[in-house]
Amino acid sequence: MELFYYVVFGAMAAVVAALELGGKSNKDRFTTSQAFNSFKNNYILVYSLMMAGDWLQGPYVYYLYSTYGFSKGDIGQLFIAGFGSSMLFGTIVGSLADKQGRKRACITYCITYILSCITKHSPQYKILMVGRILGGIATSLLFSAFESWLVAEHFKRGFESQWLSLTFSKAIFVGNGLVAIIAGLFGNFLVDSLNLGPVSPFDAAACFLAIGMAVILSTWSENYGDPSESKDLLTQFKGAAVAIASDEKIALLGAIQSLFEGSMYTFVFLWTPALSPNDEDIPHGFIFATFMLASMLGSSFAARLMAKNSPKVESYMQIVFVVSSASLLLPILTTFLVPPSNVEGGGISFAGSIQLLGFCTFEACVGVFWPSIMKMRSQYIPEEARSTIMNFFRIPLNIFVCIVLYNVNAFPITVMFGMCSIFLFVASILQRRLAAIAEKPKAQDWVAMKERDTEADPLNAP
Repeated sequence: MELFYYVVFGAMAAVVAALELGGKSNKDRFTTSQAFNSFKNNYILVYSLMMAGDWLQGPYVYYLYSTYGFSKGDIGQLFIAGFGSSMLFGTIVGSLADKQGRKRACITYCITYILSCITKHSPQYKILMVGRILGGIATSLLFSAFESWLVAEHFKRGFESQWLSLTFSKAIFVGNGLVAIIAGLFGNFLVDSLNLGPVSPFDAAACFLAIGMAVILSTWSENYGDPSESKDLLTQFKGAAVAIASDEKIALLGAIQSLFEGSMYTFVFLWTPALSPNDEDIPHGFIFATFMLASMLGSSFAARLMAKNSPKVESYMQIVFVVSSASLLLPILTTFLVPPSNVEGGGISFAGSIQLLGFCTFEACVGVFWPSIMKMRSQYIPEEARSTIMNFFRIPLNIFVCIVLYNVNAFPITVMFGMCSIFLFVASILQRRLAAIAEKPKAQDWVAMKERDTEADPLNAP
């Protein structure tokens, strides 16, 4: 493997180590309690096990389907089914968490994803399709129920609101960074070193999910959003829509999240052909680990930013979105500024090396984004419908990803990157607007909205 990869990886590892080990007292400026530290560590353990179950599967889903003999079109339909399921069924199941309980929703995630892993043993297309549908439901729960449980439990136990940023940043650092790297290496060990086949990472994922479920069952207490017996699912959806429409901050937050995550998921599909347009021999696993290290760097940097009163998260995220937009312009710029190589195979090109540095920058922005968006959601989304609103945010995201998957071969790769760059720049504009109105009081609080709905529809009154 070329020295370039080791230099990039080593440089970022050194920066991450410096951020984590050096000046730690500055990062953790406020003093926390022992009870909070135990609570935080318990959540990070569970979150890491959940993410291990997810990260182990990612690199091998496409590969497993291809070993079963399915075409690219068939595999594309399976992926579309997963995102479509997340949008339709996942939104419904995720929204039930507010009424039926967030702990139960987290347990449902474990069971659903374990069942999805089991279906991977079958080469039958219909069974694999069922697995993708179950996986889509699980994904919605992963990105709503756990965060909703954490925020509600944090305040129920009387912890300081600013301590939430510590849990968010550390969970992303460990779960989306360190665990992702270890999961990638462990999956590679199972498949290549032990020759257990491409289904073995899914079996390992099921084991981690089962362990995490056992920890949840034994250590977590239940919490709810609005457990009112008279409130059916349709009323919950209506209330969430009213909350988004009535509070510009919530609407802006949803749009920002959809724009960024849509660009992020599109990037997942595009980085391989961008770095190897002529079938260059690139170390996919090592590059993936490098991206995850860049994400760790971003989350570590975010922890230092959120521990301070200035700049506020609404302000510095404007810069993060602009930087991420610029980083995804590099594939377009290198197309015009760097002479293309027509040599098949070989190592990574000069243009590819420049793009790799830009992609690492984008992944660092992803690392800043996750804990920061969690922090903003905890501030602006009403507790009574947290899971419901968070799943509403994922609807446009899933629609967008389905469209991209369906048309992935219809546009040149530069057009796709240009589209993502524009979306990220729009996100920075919306973030600027959010920062401008962040200090304004809400137009209506949740109680007032519920009272208005009750007056408009007395049949739903308790």
